Amino acid sequence: MNTFSEKSLWELFTEGDQNAFSSLFKTYYPQLYSYGIKISSDQFITEDCLQNFFIYLHKNRGKIRKVDHVKSYLFTSFRRAILKSLKKERQFSSYDTSFELGQSFGFSPEELKIEQELSHIKTTTLAVLLNSLSTRQREVIYLKYYSGLSTKDTMEVMDISYQSVLNTLQKAFTKLRNEIEDREISAVFEKT
Repeated sequence: MNTFSEKSLWELFTEGDQNAFSSLFKTYYPQLYSYGIKISSDQFITEDCLQNFFIYLHKNRGKIRKVDHVKSYLFTSFRRAILKSLKKERQFSSYDTSFELGQSFGFSPEELKIEQELSHIKTTTLAVLLNSLSTRQREVIYLKYYSGLSTKDTMEVMDISYQSVLNTLQKAFTKLRNEIEDREISAVFEKT
């Protein structure tokens, strides 16, 4: 969905158009659900929180400010909602400690079909490599490359600086590159 149609749809939604709300729900529910599962690793908490999130949006549509980037706004708001819900469930004492150290934000091989069909071995290897990254690095890669958010939108969703997003991506790619090189070197020595 392009930015113009997102904005138009959002404006119709805030004016009370039920079809616009339905379109927003159908368009963003699957994406937000996938993101929520990465954060909570609990299907029921994610579904409950996401449904409550859309109910909140619907009830407060007239009070919600003008939004320039709908997708970014929804990801940011939902992220806050699910972290708040997780805190309430006493699963996280705070974002910085439990979420950063937790292993809940991971990639499954099914999510990693990038533009072409990869063999099962390559897909599994890619999932293992991505899961070797820190939680923050995995989240930045997920938002930027799997959810299609811009660097600026990723910055807003994660509530970190633009430079932090770039630094995190750089560190992640450096680590991935080193891991791949180490695996290739090990494979050469195993063959001899």
